[in-house]
Amino acid sequence: MSKFSKPVFLNKETQPSMLTLVLLASISALAMNSFLPSLPNMAEHFGSSTALMGLSVGVYLGTSAVFQILVGPLSDRIGRRTVSLWSLIIFIVVSISCVYAPNTFVFMCLRALQAIAACTFVVARAIVRDTTETQASGSKIAYISMGTAICPMFGPALGGLMDGWFGWEANFWFIGGLGLLILVIAYFDLGETVPENTQGFRQQFSEYPELLLSRRFWGYCLASAFGAGAFFAYLGGGPFVGSIVYNLSPEMLGLYFGAPAIGYFFGNFLSGRFTIRFGIDAMILWGLWIIFSGLSLSMVCSYIGYGTVETFFGFMIFVGLGNGLTIPNATAGMLSVRPHLAGTASGLGGAMMIAIGAALSTLAGAFLVPGSNEMPLLMLMWFSSLSGVAVIIYVRQRNKRLKKSF
Repeated sequence: MSKFSKPVFLNKETQPSMLTLVLLASISALAMNSFLPSLPNMAEHFGSSTALMGLSVGVYLGTSAVFQILVGPLSDRIGRRTVSLWSLIIFIVVSISCVYAPNTFVFMCLRALQAIAACTFVVARAIVRDTTETQASGSKIAYISMGTAICPMFGPALGGLMDGWFGWEANFWFIGGLGLLILVIAYFDLGETVPENTQGFRQQFSEYPELLLSRRFWGYCLASAFGAGAFFAYLGGGPFVGSIVYNLSPEMLGLYFGAPAIGYFFGNFLSGRFTIRFGIDAMILWGLWIIFSGLSLSMVCSYIGYGTVETFFGFMIFVGLGNGLTIPNATAGMLSVRPHLAGTASGLGGAMMIAIGAALSTLAGAFLVPGSNEMPLLMLMWFSSLSGVAVIIYVRQRNKRLKKSF
């Protein structure tokens, strides 16, 4: 890890400011979920169905996984700054192009390209590892994620309001404009942090086996993926439950839909405060237990006939809170397994998380058919969180055998 002077905002000769890292990490989350309350109106505009338009989440997540696999070694090779700036430029152009999509197929293709925003998310995490020690990196990633949580917290609510006032197109104009603002800030504030690297791009890919053969790397990736998978399943099925099961308007759905982000915000705050004291493994385990417990309570309420819109979305706060503890610490864990491959690990680990999330999001849409209630979605999310608990228990045991203090 190289030594960098403390950040000075809009001075790229120092390490980037926390604000810049938060913005780089946030734009992908905002693009992913801010338009969800508009799905019914978008379906009407394109002559499609809400369920079919909901696949745009899975498309976005699936291509995000591909981009993250590529961007890790690419940023290790050509630099974090270059990758970030070009990703933002493409993102801006594609976001505005979504407004002019002539049909559903073209819109889906543009959504796939819009997922290039995931590259800046990967780069932001790799920059933290470039400039920060392992334990402190978990804390710093948590604070970045806490700032990032503001987007999914207010994104759907803002998207629903913009849909009601100006139509669904306003969401994509807003996202494109925000991307332009972030591009300007990153241009002046983001210097290069990647260590000197003499390897070729092909050689970078050749190092993937070094990570893939590490059981600890897989463990942290899967713990993060199963915890986040519960949230991604919610993204795929939540709009159906809110609009069809509980008959919410786009504005009200937007307000309710941001419930997990409230928990995520506080979870990241707790990670930032307590990770160094308790260690990343303990924080991951607590986070996954919280997700599992919240979903269990929600399922009980629905099973005994007390499920309401308030209980369904209210218990989603536990999903956000648990992920706020799990994701930043699991990320720090996967980046610490092979520190010299931080960018590659960030991209590959993020891709695994997004790929599982895309699968669960698609499954949620498939399980929720006309006449369904919220129970199929809750069961899918519950199983994902339980899998995460099992994985991190294994990782903790392996770390003890290897005498690793994470």
